[in-house]
Amino acid sequence: MSVFYVRIPTERIGALIGEEGRAKKEIEKKYGVKILVDSETGETMIDASPINDPLLCIKLRDYVVAVGRGFSPERARKIFDEDTYFESIDIKEYTGKSKAALVRIRARLIGKNGKTRRIIEELTGTEVSIYGHTVSIIGQYENFRAAKEAIEMLLSGSEHSTVYRFLERKREELRIYEMGFTP
Repeated sequence: MSVFYVRIPTERIGALIGEEGRAKKEIEKKYGVKILVDSETGETMIDASPINDPLLCIKLRDYVVAVGRGFSPERARKIFDEDTYFESIDIKEYTGKSKAALVRIRARLIGKNGKTRRIIEELTGTEVSIYGHTVSIIGQYENFRAAKEAIEMLLSGSEHSTVYRFLERKREELRIYEMGFTP
């Protein structure tokens, strides 16, 4: 039996369910699953027992986690695309218990008016969400890897200009990769 339990922040329950329950109902209908959400705790049960595809079960769980980590349901649905990956990186692994360091690193990842996050998304073709103490990525494999490496560079203290140059070089490699050539 494929039943998954995920806890999402209570302030993200509305996003998971959607207006008048549309987002949740759409996923349930499309994949033949049942999603139950405890509105007080954020505990979410995904009953995927009708599904025989283990990868789809994992993608369903990742979808719920992604919405809980700040993605809109529309952006999180990209998880269901072929060769698309999702991962959340815990910023606390780089900052320890220091709240000041967490705030500083989050600010570095977001950038002024969201510039850094937007540049990472545009140059890699990925979706990035910074929420709470995590930064999450959704994207095609090669693009996902480039975004993750850029984010890890920022988390480790690299200068923004260094990360931007890295992303510009990667963008050229990704274009070649997308055309079907291997670099």
